Amino acid sequence: MGDVAQRVGVSRALVSLVFRNERGPSEETRQRVFAAARELGYRPDSAAQMLARSRSKVLGVMFTARNPFHNDLIEGVYPVAEELGYDILLSATAPSRAEQAAVEALLSHRCEGLVLLGPNLEPGYVRDLATRIPTAVVGRRFSGAEVDAVHAAEAQGVRQIIDYLVELGHKSIAHIDGGDGPGSADRRRAYKAALRRHGLAEHITVLPGDQTEESGAAAARTLLADRASMPTAVFAGNDRCAVGFLDTVWRAGLDVPGDISVVGFDDSPLAQLSHIDLTTVAQAPERQAELAVRAVVSRLDDPAREPAHLVIQPKLVVRGTTGSPRA
Repeated sequence: MGDVAQRVGVSRALVSLVFRNERGPSEETRQRVFAAARELGYRPDSAAQMLARSRSKVLGVMFTARNPFHNDLIEGVYPVAEELGYDILLSATAPSRAEQAAVEALLSHRCEGLVLLGPNLEPGYVRDLATRIPTAVVGRRFSGAEVDAVHAAEAQGVRQIIDYLVELGHKSIAHIDGGDGPGSADRRRAYKAALRRHGLAEHITVLPGDQTEESGAAAARTLLADRASMPTAVFAGNDRCAVGFLDTVWRAGLDVPGDISVVGFDDSPLAQLSHIDLTTVAQAPERQAELAVRAVVSRLDDPAREPAHLVIQPKLVVRGTTGSPRA
C-alpha cells in the first residue's frame, strides 16, 4: 500500500480507505488508486485483512481425491461460498493420508467452518470436532454430534431402482455392496426390503464391495464363474463400482442389457459418457453442496441453532444399460 500511495501521491491511510471501500476518498482518487495498483501488480492480502479482524472467512472442505462424486460436490461448493463471502480451502484424503490428518490440516489454517464429504471418521472424533468448529457432513449421519447432515434419501432411490427393474420383468437382482462407503448401509437395507416387498426374498444376493471399480470387477468375476446361475440384473453400490462391473462383463463377451442389466448410483459424469450410458440414480450434488455450505454459515451466525437434517430427493435416470430380461 505504501508503494501505491507513493505512486498516486497520497497517504497510505487514504489508500487503505479505498481498498476497504470506506467513505472519504473521492471517485477520482479511487480510480487513480486502483489504476496505480494495477500498474504495480498489487493485490490486497485478504488473509492479513481477516487476521486483523480476527476472522478468516474461509471454509474448509475435506474430500476423497479419487471419488468423482466428491468432485461434483466441490463444484457446487464454490458458487454458494462466494455468494456468502467465504473462500474455500480443500484438504484431500487418500490411501496415504488419513481423514483425521486432512481435517486437522484445515483447522491449522484457521478455517471458520468445515464441510466433510462422506467421512469415515470415528463418531467420537466428530462429536468432539463439533464442539470446536461449525461442521456439516454430506452423505453420512453421526448421531449425538452437533453437526448438520445433508444426504440423499437413499432408500427412496433404491426403491426406484428395484421397482423399475421388476417392472421390466427382472426377478433375479443382485446387489454389489458398497462396504463402509457413504450411503452404503442404507442402500443395502433398502435393496433387501425392496426385494421382500416384491415377494423376491429368495433372490436376495449381496456381493461384497467397496464403491470402487475394482470391487465391481471382482463381483463380475464371481458371477461369471457360474454363468448358469447369473442374475438378470445387478444394482451396484455406486457408479464407479458399476463401471468396473461393466468393463469385466463386456470383456467376457456378455451383452448389456441383453444378457444382464446394470444400474449404478450417483449419476456421475462417468455414467453420462456415451460409451457407458449407465442407468443410475441422480442425487443433486450441487444442491447438497449448497445446503451444506449454507448450514455451516448459518451456524456461524447462530451458534445456538439446533443441528439440521437435510434430505435430498433422488431421481432414477434411465439410460442404455437396462432392459427387459431375455425369455
